Amino acid sequence: MNNPRSIVIGSGFGGLAVAARLAARGHRVDVFEKMDGPGGRAYTFERDGFRFDGGPTVITAPFLFDEIFALAGRRREDYVEFLPVDPFYRIFDHQGRYFEYNGDVDFVFSQIDRWNPADKDGYRRFLSTTRAIFQKGFVELADKPFLHFGDMLRVAPDLIRLQSYRSVYGYVSRFIQDDFLRRCFTFHPLLIGGNPFNASSIYAMIHYLEREWGVWYARGGTGALVQALARLIEELGGRIHYRTEVDEILVENRQAVGVRLKDGTVIPADHVISNADVPFTYMNMIAPRHRGLRNSNFRYQHLTRYSMSLVVIYFGVNRQYRDTPLAHHNIILSRRYKGLLRDLFRAKTLPPDFSLYLHMPTLTDPSMAPPGHESFYVLAPVPHLGADIDWTQTARPFRDAVMQFLEDNYLPDLQRHIVTEHMIDPRHFQNRLNTYLGTGFSIQPVLTQSAWFRPHNRSEDIDNLYFVGAGTHPGAGLPGVVSSAKIVESLITGDPPLPVPEGLHHDLHPAS
Repeated sequence: MNNPRSIVIGSGFGGLAVAARLAARGHRVDVFEKMDGPGGRAYTFERDGFRFDGGPTVITAPFLFDEIFALAGRRREDYVEFLPVDPFYRIFDHQGRYFEYNGDVDFVFSQIDRWNPADKDGYRRFLSTTRAIFQKGFVELADKPFLHFGDMLRVAPDLIRLQSYRSVYGYVSRFIQDDFLRRCFTFHPLLIGGNPFNASSIYAMIHYLEREWGVWYARGGTGALVQALARLIEELGGRIHYRTEVDEILVENRQAVGVRLKDGTVIPADHVISNADVPFTYMNMIAPRHRGLRNSNFRYQHLTRYSMSLVVIYFGVNRQYRDTPLAHHNIILSRRYKGLLRDLFRAKTLPPDFSLYLHMPTLTDPSMAPPGHESFYVLAPVPHLGADIDWTQTARPFRDAVMQFLEDNYLPDLQRHIVTEHMIDPRHFQNRLNTYLGTGFSIQPVLTQSAWFRPHNRSEDIDNLYFVGAGTHPGAGLPGVVSSAKIVESLITGDPPLPVPEGLHHDLHPAS
């Protein structure tokens, strides 16, 4: 009997992870990717001797990747090297003062001392409570499907006990009094497309997750991890088809039977897994007659709350900036916090100011730029395309404002040293990555769009159709996206995820 044939639409981290897991199970796997290389949001840009990671740059819970290679009898270290990042982040206020942290609680206390010594006790209590949230939200539930309302009812008492009805900001504020420190411990939802003022406090566990397993960087950039997974899939007999876009998921008798490509070619399959944006998949790749109310256009166009989008500027310079206060991961916060987030998420207007994430990978890995040069990317959250913003007119002035701000405050004489540059805005996410409204992270991580309320990993309407990635359970961010692949593996095979061979588990790289 032939092994099952599984088709994966898209080669983001979710698609690559599920393809590798199913290939390790003996499935015949074909991955269809619209672009000319793997990665999706993690696509790598290479220009003039510089390498730029397109999206994700922060690796947490590295054991999730170790597991994938171990399932195939390989060692992740033989494919890609993970380097620790310390500090995890350096977070600047609007005056250029900064707070930083790592996995050493004594170091974090010393940093808190610089801002408000009285908050040390609150931070200690915050860590104690987030441990319970982390245990329930990540360890116990992140790789479990929520297909039935009963699944939600079973965990509801725990969610109430853990106060998941509070926002991340509201939760942290119970423990931390200093305004800037509150910002430092609540920015994490922005990394998965959420607003700290309405994202469920369950996402406060991200801080604890970082402490548990550290923050890591793949030598050669996140793109090196993408290439490692692609290589593993091909070694296991899977095939990745680039420049090959899927036009339609074919459905017969409420069952996915294959896909039709843009060129008209029909590829049959036993299972179809979409790593494309979930709203886009339902509204553009599945005929309405095959969808129920839960996955109707009305749900995704009118009832769903979406993440913000992003402007990202990738730039390389012909000098080095080693005499600045910058670290590998830098969060630069504006004077406003709640007001700026209100502009992004509720008013959907382009704020007059901006908060930025500045990535400086050459501090850890000089190979990302030619000798004597520096590689950067700067990311600014902006409203998605549901806002009344004409990016054909807005993109250049916005770019100029961001780069002038960096030159004035962090990177002296920046613009005369730029030798290569590339910029993406919400149009890139809509047109190249096929995300509805050009969102950066798909569906917002609010409580009413989490767990059972989030689009399911298995379609309710169509048998043998599955979803991985940011828009499905458990959510955006590398741990969530890769965990969704574990869920789909179990749903397809009917068995728990393959056990990790003894001696190859996640105690390889414990945080300090």
